[in-house]
Amino acid sequence: MPKVKFVKEKKEIEVPDGANLRQEARKAGVEIYPDIRTVLNCHGNGCCTNCKVLIKSGVENVSPQSKRELAAMHNVANPYAILSAFGRIGHEKELRLSCQTTVHGDIEVETQPGFNWHGDKFWA
Repeated sequence: MPKVKFVKEKKEIEVPDGANLRQEARKAGVEIYPDIRTVLNCHGNGCCTNCKVLIKSGVENVSPQSKRELAAMHNVANPYAILSAFGRIGHEKELRLSCQTTVHGDIEVETQPGFNWHGDKFWA
């Protein structure tokens, strides 16, 4: 069974192959959503971008980004999505929506990643 290590929480869990990252994190008591967004979110429908996580290692062991996920990350009507789009610069493959990500192997995840102000490609 694949192992998911949550870096900030210093917690490691085993999940079934093909498990949804958001659902498994919530079952394990890992807080995916920051602040008021614990209530104000899309409940796993892939449109609010509040459940974004940074895959620190093992990005090849998660599902590819779907069109729905990419569209949500670039939705100009959603202020959180706009910030997510800027935060993705330099992390296009690693910054994912946990509700749209399935796990197929061992990964390390950073929940509630900070904004990438000084990334290598941010000002380029």
